[in-house]
Amino acid sequence: MTVLTAGCTQSAENNTDSARYGDTVEVYYTGTLDDGTVFDQSVKGNGTPLKFVLGKKQMISGFEKAVVGMKEGEIKTVTLTPDEAYGERDENLTFIAGRDQFPESFELEKGKSFGMSGNDGSVYQVTITDFNESEVTLDANHPLAGKNLTFEITLDKLISPR
Repeated sequence: MTVLTAGCTQSAENNTDSARYGDTVEVYYTGTLDDGTVFDQSVKGNGTPLKFVLGKKQMISGFEKAVVGMKEGEIKTVTLTPDEAYGERDENLTFIAGRDQFPESFELEKGKSFGMSGNDGSVYQVTITDFNESEVTLDANHPLAGKNLTFEITLDKLISPR
């Protein structure tokens, strides 16, 4: 993980005003891909902050780790590898289903995502990657699997249980 910060003169472990595991935080962020494409954002003045508890695994691990040690108002840019985000792509999660498994009224469209029940009763998010008259190719990988993700994170509010 590459972390770029500006103006940091103290270690986060020695500063009680820094975000720690167990704290509730509110952040604004912009997430981009290597080519600069914005894939998600919550921008101050133009959206609601993302609120979560550090250490509760509500966020991808690299994002959460990047917030630990930040102070209110601090801005940090971090690039996460696939292992720190949604993992590597797994080709075993790409499969072909018969067209007859879909209702006739179901519109097939490349890039369309929907929930599909697995054999164990769990619902999985899948994306149509290709189709023809007899088959539909589906991908159950997270759309951001296998990608480096860069986040610019602003810690807007630190709500400490201490």
